[in-house]
Amino acid sequence: MSLKERINEDMKAAMKARETARLGAIRLLMAAIKQKEVDERITLDDAGVISVIEKMLKQRRDSIAQYEAAKRQDLADAEKFEVEVLSAYLPQPLAPEEIAALINEAIEAAGAKSPAEMGKVIALLKPKIAGRADMGEVSKLVRAKLSAQ
Repeated sequence: MSLKERINEDMKAAMKARETARLGAIRLLMAAIKQKEVDERITLDDAGVISVIEKMLKQRRDSIAQYEAAKRQDLADAEKFEVEVLSAYLPQPLAPEEIAALINEAIEAAGAKSPAEMGKVIALLKPKIAGRADMGEVSKLVRAKLSAQ
């Protein structure tokens, strides 16, 4: 079963169980997926769906920070619930040791020697790590590793 089919089945289950908050979060996700498919005139595969979920998670995390700064805990809690629902569709996160090993492999494969060649390393890492680690953190680790060489 593809990720999109799983999301659709979960939406039906949430409807039957009358879980309105969960249903709302899943409907937002389905709408974002359909919007991307219509805009780009493609059918998203699992990797495309994961990129949509990651984008939505980033938006939710930004909103949570802003709501908490504005002392609106009720809105922050609603966003946190959506983060939980969306996170359930991402693959299992990588352990720090696994990320370090993948970074070392990518640096060797790219033959990178300096931070100027970071783009090559990230290009090799992105397909392997997508949805399983924060790419911002990974790029910091890659930069640190290349600067130390």
